[in-house]
Amino acid sequence: MPASIVLLHGLGRTYRSMLPIARAAEARGYRVLNVAYPSRTAPIEALAERVAHEAQAFAGAFDAHERVHFVTHSLGGILLRAAVAAGLLPLDRVGRAVMLAPPNQGSELPDALGGRPLLGPLYRQVTGPAGAQLGTGPAGVPARLPPVEFELGVIAGSRSLNPLLSRYIEGPDDGKVSVGRAAVPGMRDFLVVPHSHTFLMRAPAVVEQVLHFLERGAFAR
Repeated sequence: MPASIVLLHGLGRTYRSMLPIARAAEARGYRVLNVAYPSRTAPIEALAERVAHEAQAFAGAFDAHERVHFVTHSLGGILLRAAVAAGLLPLDRVGRAVMLAPPNQGSELPDALGGRPLLGPLYRQVTGPAGAQLGTGPAGVPARLPPVEFELGVIAGSRSLNPLLSRYIEGPDDGKVSVGRAAVPGMRDFLVVPHSHTFLMRAPAVVEQVLHFLERGAFAR
């Protein structure tokens, strides 16, 4: 029986950004739901509820007890964690997951830019309510989420195409999220690749690593 995969794009992106993964997965026989959600229009809690409802409906159409795999980019990983933590996605329905460049411990960019008199309003306009919730402090959503309990592999990027933003980020980063802050307690595997945040999901080697983890529970070494 073919497995099902739900794809969740990142903040300010669309389902099109996940098409390379969708096409590769479909070529291997997976059923794929490439979710399109309005990432800049609502807080994380509301977005998590929306994507969880779509994932549940997708899986239920085939088998009410099937475990569904997830592949996420950036904010999408936080939505998955938030949905599971809130019981919107029952843990026993979640199979393996791969998160690409997730701000699992928050990002320094909301901290550095969100409170500035001139940059703050622009940042909030560009990223919406969810973007303001991704800071590194205790009030941010990432800090309030529990460790993961499903099989998770995380891929972090170490190449930045935006040195202006990287100046606010501690350590190696992909231009939006540091390598260190992509990690999360409970993950099964962690991989660093020389790609940027924006184009990480389009790299053929990354796509292959995603499918390798979904099929074997670990990245290829």
